Amino acid sequence: MTYLNILDLASDWLLHLDEKLEMIVQEYRNLTYLILFAIIFVETGLVLMPFLPGDSLLFAAGSIAALNDTLNIYILIPLLILAALLGDNTNYFIGSRIGIRIFDLKWRFLKREYLTQTEEFYEKHGGYTLIMARFVPIVRTFAPFAAGMGTMTYGKFIGYCITGAILWVTSITSLGYALGNNTWVKDHFETVVFGIIGISLLPMVVQFIKAQWGKKSN
Repeated sequence: MTYLNILDLASDWLLHLDEKLEMIVQEYRNLTYLILFAIIFVETGLVLMPFLPGDSLLFAAGSIAALNDTLNIYILIPLLILAALLGDNTNYFIGSRIGIRIFDLKWRFLKREYLTQTEEFYEKHGGYTLIMARFVPIVRTFAPFAAGMGTMTYGKFIGYCITGAILWVTSITSLGYALGNNTWVKDHFETVVFGIIGISLLPMVVQFIKAQWGKKSN
């Protein structure tokens, strides 16, 4: 599969995430829990896969749970919190054991600039980066990796990790669940997904603009 094929597939899933997830629920029933668990774990736990649709997937899962008896929101939220926690811990230990050498793999989606952006978040927000990064695509994948590479002890890391996972999964999944029966949301799901992505990317955009403004000032 070529790079363009991957992008086409990813964009198709993103644009029709609610429909794709409904198909998965209909076909796999309770195994959908395992599929969602795996996606959240991979996005947060494998630094090679930072582009999986975490935020929009949580929202879509919550929406489907509101409309379909197969997914129970009281099972879904704790399960995905666990997936996020296991993913972060995996990423932390990859960072602590392998570190910068992982970039020698020359993986197309693995770019040093993503790590640089995450390190800038750490410089500004410290340990709270692990909480804030949960709501920022790409950065949330690299944040635990960068924490493992740096001087953050595991004891300090796990506290921020648990808090971030609970806030991220609970808030976005619950929002999807609350709005799942809303007619406008159902009819304009793609717009809602792009809105979620836009809001989650806003901190990165603001930071980029500030950085560029600072360069011009100097």
